[in-house]
Amino acid sequence: MSIQCLKTLLQTYHTTYPDESGTVKRYIEFITNHADCFERTQPAGHVTGSAWLVNTSGTHVLLTHHRKLDRWLQLGGHADGQTNILEVALKEAREESGIQNILALNTQLLDIDIHEIPPSQNEPAHYHYDARFTLQVAEYDTFTVSNESHALEWVNIFQLAERTSDPSILRMAHKWLLGKT
Repeated sequence: MSIQCLKTLLQTYHTTYPDESGTVKRYIEFITNHADCFERTQPAGHVTGSAWLVNTSGTHVLLTHHRKLDRWLQLGGHADGQTNILEVALKEAREESGIQNILALNTQLLDIDIHEIPPSQNEPAHYHYDARFTLQVAEYDTFTVSNESHALEWVNIFQLAERTSDPSILRMAHKWLLGKT
């Protein structure tokens, strides 16, 4: 995958979700204007890959209580130079959950999000241009909490609003449920 491949994914995504045209346009402009968009060292921001990781029955999603951000979020992380962002999402899901047998249900984007990451001791504030894919555990859904998380939890998709009010997580749940019907 390359910047051009990611642009193609974003254009297909825009066809499916035309109401998100502002976000798609901003994302494409960023990756077009920053050849180093997959590198964490890009100070304006960088591309990240995330996983909407569902259990084998598709009824629960694995969320992480993120250690740095202190919020319940989907699994995911930095590309660190890897331009195949689906592979980034798979790698991050495996690393953060300890579950190795994870499959991509679709090579197309489930969701995209651009969000600001607050400054830390080591980094100034910057943006994550997040590409999110639908992944599923192939067999067992027993996880191991990594050092990036306070906790992990399989959350019933119909009860997500009890765990988080994050609009992007609720948006992914809505898209997942629409695709299931």
